[in-house]
Amino acid sequence: MSSIVEQLLDALDSSRERLLVALDQLPDEALLAPDTVKPVIGDRLSVGGEKENAGWSVADLLVQQTAWESELVTGLLRISQGKKPARLLAALANAAEYGRLRYEENKGRDLDRIFDDLPQVRMQVEEWLEEFSEKQLSKKGHFAWLKNRSLADLIAQLTYEHELRYLPQVEALAQKWQPPTDDMMLSLTSKQNGQKDDESADYANSTDF
Repeated sequence: MSSIVEQLLDALDSSRERLLVALDQLPDEALLAPDTVKPVIGDRLSVGGEKENAGWSVADLLVQQTAWESELVTGLLRISQGKKPARLLAALANAAEYGRLRYEENKGRDLDRIFDDLPQVRMQVEEWLEEFSEKQLSKKGHFAWLKNRSLADLIAQLTYEHELRYLPQVEALAQKWQPPTDDMMLSLTSKQNGQKDDESADYANSTDF
């Protein structure tokens, strides 16, 4: 039977691989296009006075993912020091407000920086998993402030489970942004050539004396 760390790493790798495959199919304009995906439950917020159910760009979702995982890393550091992760717990208690603040902080963030941060923070999460014992990770209620949840449950919630909740939207968007097939390109080229032929004929007729 695999350890809890191995199970978490497998789940982290699986969801991230699916996300990267979908992202690879999207050009920059698709990643930045507003109102293309809906925030997942817990991230919903009112942006710039818009209604609560207004959508985000894919880039916005990636920023949120990284922000939560970064907060988790800070929380894991405090836990390893025997301290309560107060800031992480406060963020979880008011996820919508946390999401709003991170959105405002990162508006207009460069895509290159977003894609630099995404794997770096995930790597830090994975490294921190090795710092805890099986008991610390898997035993429910081991940390009093988690009540009847395990630390592994919390890690899953803020990483691959959060990722999997919006992943179907990103995959669907990737399908819509696919380049045309060869048949479509041939059809489009034929139409364009036919239009050019018509334009050439019209021009020739107009220049007859």
